[in-house]
Amino acid sequence: MVAVRFQVASLWAALALCTAMSSEALAQKKYDSGASDTEIKIGNIMPYSGPASAYASIGRAEEAYFNKVNAEGGINGRKIKFISYDDAYSPPKTVEQARKLVESDGVLLIFGSLGTSTNSAIRKYMNEKKVPQLFVASGASKWNDPKQYPWTMGWQPNYASEARIYAKYIMKEKPDGKIGVLYQNDDFGKDYLNGLKEGLGAKASMIVLEEAYSTSEPAVDEHVVKLKASGADIFISITTPKFTAQAIKKAAEINWHPVHVISNVSASVGGVIEPAGFEISQGILSASYTKDGSDPQWNADDGMRKFYSFLAQYDPKANKLDAGVVFGYAAAQTMVKVLQMCGDDLTRENVMKQAASLKDFEPDTLLPGIKINTAPDNYAPIEQLQMMRFKGRKWELFGNIISSDIGH
Repeated sequence: MVAVRFQVASLWAALALCTAMSSEALAQKKYDSGASDTEIKIGNIMPYSGPASAYASIGRAEEAYFNKVNAEGGINGRKIKFISYDDAYSPPKTVEQARKLVESDGVLLIFGSLGTSTNSAIRKYMNEKKVPQLFVASGASKWNDPKQYPWTMGWQPNYASEARIYAKYIMKEKPDGKIGVLYQNDDFGKDYLNGLKEGLGAKASMIVLEEAYSTSEPAVDEHVVKLKASGADIFISITTPKFTAQAIKKAAEINWHPVHVISNVSASVGGVIEPAGFEISQGILSASYTKDGSDPQWNADDGMRKFYSFLAQYDPKANKLDAGVVFGYAAAQTMVKVLQMCGDDLTRENVMKQAASLKDFEPDTLLPGIKINTAPDNYAPIEQLQMMRFKGRKWELFGNIISSDIGH
């Protein structure tokens, strides 16, 4: 009888322990809208049409990367549902799509949406709703403002800092030059232009003409003609891919051969240089933080081998020469890293907490030595770049990796 009582007591003790353990396990799982035991909903907004549609390859690469993650078992057993909408690079449309993603689709967060003016249009809404607006695909310096906008974080080096690097290069290599600037008349262009002037400092008078263009214009040809007429021998294109290719073509057509600097966002070999023409693009300058998919020097690189293998299996139609594909892959890798760090606490608050806790993370397609670091008071994941010159059919890196926060 005593033995039976002992067995029953042991059984109850074991059941109680199992219940406590399962309760503890359940208690550890925390979800906000868009997350569950089986799924994580991620929203995204891209210009699949309109004047910035060259960037559509970023969204497609991100979707392909998430498909790869899902095929390999997902994130801690959860599959990613990637919902990506077109805003045609139009801020009112971005607002409409963000509301749809948050209020109808119920996403956990919005990731990697492209554009400065477009993301600016939804920043207040995202922060009021306390929904992460994570790894914005724009280098505007405004995304690093955790005090005012704790739910918004950028990813790439910021435009103003990149422009300061070019200013430093120009003052060293061509101190008596005359600078003509073609810039997009929006937050992207103005942020960049301000950084350039800031970098030039007392030598800002080197700028002899600033020509603004609108994305609604079909071409920038007339602006390029004006810049040549100004006597400028340094041409800085603060332009998106379509207009950068046009500017390269027009400069060649009018026999203008200045020192030509193009912004990193338009340095894609497949998306800009190839359409403009390899022959007329020789010597163009830019800066980068990612490996160039067209450069054979990376063929033996472990990270790029993984990238090429990914393309072959999950995104075979992608152009490996397109910098947008390299960008999308690395950004998606960073997003996956953050979600892995979240464990079973998939609340929006924890997503932001983990995004602000990245330490020396190295996506496969970033240049060697460039690492992603964030902190609660620093929402700038990547702060390094290296200068490069276009030669033959690829970019050649030169000089040292420079902190894009130079001068600050």
